[in-house]
Amino acid sequence: MKLSTRGRYAVMAMSDIAINSIGAPVSLGDISGRQGISQAFLEQLFGQLRKNGLVNSVRGPGGGYTLAHNADEICIADIVTAVDEPLQVTRCQGDAIDGCVDGEKCNTHELWAALGRQVYGFLAAVTLGDVAEKRNLALAASVRRAKAPTVRSQA
Repeated sequence: MKLSTRGRYAVMAMSDIAINSIGAPVSLGDISGRQGISQAFLEQLFGQLRKNGLVNSVRGPGGGYTLAHNADEICIADIVTAVDEPLQVTRCQGDAIDGCVDGEKCNTHELWAALGRQVYGFLAAVTLGDVAEKRNLALAASVRRAKAPTVRSQA
């Protein structure tokens, strides 16, 4: 799966805010110290997270970042995609077959594409609140998926 450091670190930093903000902004220096992530790298990530409406920045002494929404309203998939992280497990780009085998889909293309959809569905069903509160993630995702309205095709 192509989930690089950017996506993992963005989720770690956002969960740090969810756990440590307690009504006040959290500085990138504090996140950097607790999570062992370079502050310069966090600055890049938080520029994208702010641009995508996931965090708010507070300037000045005591400044830092706060969540733009309640942690239970932010899904992990939104964090990962906000930092330009593709959620795919095939070596080709999505449905394009460039990079498969000689311009054709490889034998296992559909297997890996289906796995990628499952992973994305799981990350879309898990919230930042689930992670911060150390809830049973599989159970939380299953419950959330069961409660989601189903889309019926018009035949």
